[in-house]
Amino acid sequence: QVQLVESGGGLVQPGGSLRLSCSASGFPFKDYAMNWVRQAPGKGLEWICGINNWGSSAGYEDSVKGRFTISRDNAENMVYLQMNNLKPEDTGVYYCAKGDGRVADLPRGRGTQVIVSS
Repeated sequence: QVQLVESGGGLVQPGGSLRLSCSASGFPFKDYAMNWVRQAPGKGLEWICGINNWGSSAGYEDSVKGRFTISRDNAENMVYLQMNNLKPEDTGVYYCAKGDGRVADLPRGRGTQVIVSS
């Protein structure tokens, strides 16, 4: 059974940083690409970044390029999201999501809340 548990969210001022973590279990982690998706208040799910199974290639949505960095540790079954220079529009619930396909169909955890506000 796939289990994804996100942590690390919180309240941060604009320009600040947060590091999100996702612990994965229940599947062969090193065989799957992983993603971070978010849901802003009142909006749908949005893919923001992904990383291939070996961690050698990553992609980012335009609004987070240069500010966010996704990484993974296959020995520990962990995925991370380093978020720098946070903006109020980054506010939302952040989910770790497994694999490839439509964002809404990807298995994901319960999420961690990020609020960017002064």
